[in-house]
Formats: sequence, C-alpha cells, structure tokens
Amino acid sequence: MRDHTKLRAFNLAGELVIVIYQITRLFPKEEMYGLVSQMRRAAVSVASNIVEGCARSSDAEFVRFLDIAFGSLRELLYQYSLAIRLGYVSAKDMEDIECSSKFVETEKVLAALIRSMRRKAV
Repeated sequence: MRDHTKLRAFNLAGELVIVIYQITRLFPKEEMYGLVSQMRRAAVSVASNIVEGCARSSDAEFVRFLDIAFGSLRELLYQYSLAIRLGYVSAKDMEDIECSSKFVETEKVLAALIRSMRRKAV
C-alpha cells in the first residue's frame, strides 16, 4: 500500500479542491445544485481516486485509479472554463486565486505519475 500523502499529485489535487471550493462560493445561488455541485464533486474525485488507487495492491490497479483521477481533472477543467464563459469567474478572481496555474501543474504532475507507473506496470 502506498502513502498518498507523499505524492505531489495528491497534494496538488488537494490544493485544487480548496481553490475550487473558494471560487464556487462566489457563484450565483441558482448554480448551487448545478455547476457548483459538479465542480466540487469533480475536484474531490481527483484527490479521492488518487487515495483509492494508493490503497490497491497492484500497479495496474493504481494506474487505473490515476486514469480516473485524470479524467475527473479534465472534467473539472472544462467546468472551470464554462464558469469563466458564463461570467461566474472574473479576470480578477483568476489572478487572485491563480486557479489556471494549479490546473496546469496538477495535470502535468499527474500525467507524469501515470506515465511512470505505466512503464513500471509493464
């Protein structure tokens, strides 16, 4: 069993969850059960799938959960871009929170971990 707390991908995913919760507090109330809920669930899913994958015994299972985490991250990225287009996230919010750079860094680190584990699993 792996220690998820030692993975940079998990720590970045955890930071992203906090940022998403902060951002979505500012969304219109009518989005509470729509986009807010979707974004929060997707963000939590990234970190949660990394944790679940770490609890699996084989490298192949670990990679499968990392793939799911990556899919949730891409889903969240789309939802974030939609929130920007809908005007729920202002340019100032994006600068203050630096969410875009968190996405990029998390995506790069998670993708590198997946590639590394795939090579190891073969």
